[in-house]
Amino acid sequence: MISALDPMLVDGVDTGDLLFVLLKVVVAFVFLLVAVMLKIWFMRKVIADFQNRIGPNMAGPWGIMQSLADGVKLFMKEDLVPENADRFVFKLAPYLSLVPAFLVFAIVPLGGNFNETRTLADGTTVTGAFGWGDNLTFLQVADPPVGILFFLAMSSIAIYGIMLAGWGSGSKYPLLGSVRASAQMVSYEAALGLAIAAVVLQSGSLSTNEIVAQQAGEGFGGVVPNWNILLTGFVPFVIFLIAGLAELNHPPFDLVEAEQELVGGFHTEYSSIRFALFFLAEFMNQITMSAIIVTLFLGGPAGPVLFGPAWIWGIIWFFAKLLVFLYGLVWVRATLPRFRYDQLMDLGWKLLIPLALGWFLLLAGLRVADVRNWSGAQTAGFVAGFMAVCMVMASLLMAAVRSARQDRLEREGVDHG
Repeated sequence: MISALDPMLVDGVDTGDLLFVLLKVVVAFVFLLVAVMLKIWFMRKVIADFQNRIGPNMAGPWGIMQSLADGVKLFMKEDLVPENADRFVFKLAPYLSLVPAFLVFAIVPLGGNFNETRTLADGTTVTGAFGWGDNLTFLQVADPPVGILFFLAMSSIAIYGIMLAGWGSGSKYPLLGSVRASAQMVSYEAALGLAIAAVVLQSGSLSTNEIVAQQAGEGFGGVVPNWNILLTGFVPFVIFLIAGLAELNHPPFDLVEAEQELVGGFHTEYSSIRFALFFLAEFMNQITMSAIIVTLFLGGPAGPVLFGPAWIWGIIWFFAKLLVFLYGLVWVRATLPRFRYDQLMDLGWKLLIPLALGWFLLLAGLRVADVRNWSGAQTAGFVAGFMAVCMVMASLLMAAVRSARQDRLEREGVDHG
């Protein structure tokens, strides 16, 4: 169990091991802080390019120190606590948003050679370990056997920071933002979990390291990658991406802080360092969620070794994939308008959850067919029958939605024709 967290701990835990784990924690936290600063600069530069502007260009070379300047400015501002606020909850909420983002990042493999399997002193084998001789470790803070469940738990806890910030502010606009956040989380958490369930079904493990190791093998014809985005049929990836954006409160799902309706949303009453913590948590969550997507669907650090040390290429492939997703997030922010609240709810309940559940059942059926060695005709018959049932259920759902909408319009006195 201990060696599953880190191969370095297979022979027991001593002071040196604890200090090394602490060093990994510090390095990961500092990396996230620097990554957030660069992500904000990157977002401003890319959006400025989309809008034919220059963007930040005064603080440091190419304006790269602008995020640091903004952080220093926020730290120097006066810290305010509203008169009607619950002081303890008001001060606790920013940390409940920040800490889960870092804890999730701790289970993400950042590198390693996943093309090689090594044997530890206790006889267990590990993939993706880095080191020399018997001194092996993972290029991640920890790899718990239930890492995916840990991710789901932390993503559920993070929403409490927003909810308690709105409730503890003692103001109506933050409260409305927190109520929206709770409804949005309930609406998209189920779809997110079902998309992850499809990956777990395919990989057979809840460990992030083992999920990456499963994707490191050769795919179809030895050319196509063995990534879960292909093995699960692309649909769980799209569902996870959309639900992840909603979990992040990222545009176009940022209704919890819609400035046209809620002033500033859940953080309206916050200032100085506490507002900076919410700002930090928002962008840290974007980096963490992108890293989780890369780990679950795109092979994480797994990739070909072109030349030189293999473990370096793991880091290169991981950050190349991560940069693509961060660019995609900026592109979505700059392009799509904010959803209406009814559109947000409809997308989650009427489309993503039924689609995620149906696709998971289809993958489960195909796995049963593979285990029981069904013939091609039997498998095709199962798929055809399943698709027919799904089409009938989708038609019934659409008919119910249209009927409910027509009844509502009639009650409101609107001529539907």
